[in-house]
Amino acid sequence: MSAAAQVFESFPWFGWILAFVFGSIVGSFLNVCIYRIPEGKSVVFPGSRCACGKPIAWYDNIPILSWLLLRGKARCCGRKFSIRYPFVEFLTALLFLLAWMSQPIPVALCYWAFFALLVPAVFIDLDHFIIPDRFSVGGMFLGVFLSALVPEMHGFANPGGIATFSGISSAVVGALVGSSVLYWFGALAEIVFRKEALGQGDVKLAGCFGAFCGWQGAVFSLFAGALIGTVLLLPILIWQRMKGEAPQVPAAEKSEPGEETPVGEDDGEEGPIGFGTAVPFGPMLCAAIGLYVLWLEQPVRDWFAEVGDLLRQVI
Repeated sequence: MSAAAQVFESFPWFGWILAFVFGSIVGSFLNVCIYRIPEGKSVVFPGSRCACGKPIAWYDNIPILSWLLLRGKARCCGRKFSIRYPFVEFLTALLFLLAWMSQPIPVALCYWAFFALLVPAVFIDLDHFIIPDRFSVGGMFLGVFLSALVPEMHGFANPGGIATFSGISSAVVGALVGSSVLYWFGALAEIVFRKEALGQGDVKLAGCFGAFCGWQGAVFSLFAGALIGTVLLLPILIWQRMKGEAPQVPAAEKSEPGEETPVGEDDGEEGPIGFGTAVPFGPMLCAAIGLYVLWLEQPVRDWFAEVGDLLRQVI
């Protein structure tokens, strides 16, 4: 056992704090990605600036804390910053913490990378109805690479030799099955509803799920994501039918701390949620795969194994 592993075993709270703090720092960077990547801007330059043009000092850019201490306002000019920023930082920190607490250290580190792909994919999809390929396709290749380094992600111990090959095989099969199942599900839905039901970004994202979590996780995310979407949207649709109107979909965030438009001042338009309204499916898929990674992986794998045994007996 390495010295670091001994420290974390003797003082587990130290690892928890480390995971949460590091996750909040990553979340701060993901905020930049969420705004800048769809706009085609660099995520590195320029540095953070207030809407009034003044650079944001490092002590005003501490994840979560700075927003709370400044009460969501810029120190230099008092303009408001959206609550989304500390929320993304806290969400990422929480995901990193839960992964650290529920997985062996090597697997937890891989899932940190996975969550760092999912969080910006969710919010970009909510804002722009797109999932950039760097998160889906790039995540697919990253998942295969990490599966070779840490085959324990797919239940194979002792990296090297057969375990490494098995990890790569599971990742590749998972990516192919995940993307294929979602593709044909979308094609069938398109025939039934006579319009596009799923975007290609969702299909590629399912491939990323399969590379990290195996085909079981990818298939689970499809059905669980559909269930989550139904639970979230059905009350809104019922409300629309009862009242003849629907709650408004908020316009996308158009700025970040340090950009021309103050956060919280939306340039987009609002629209009602209704039957036939396009709703991003990516966030539901990501919520489902998050549940799978953190709590449901073993029960789902056991269920698929039992179904496979039953089918073999029948056949």
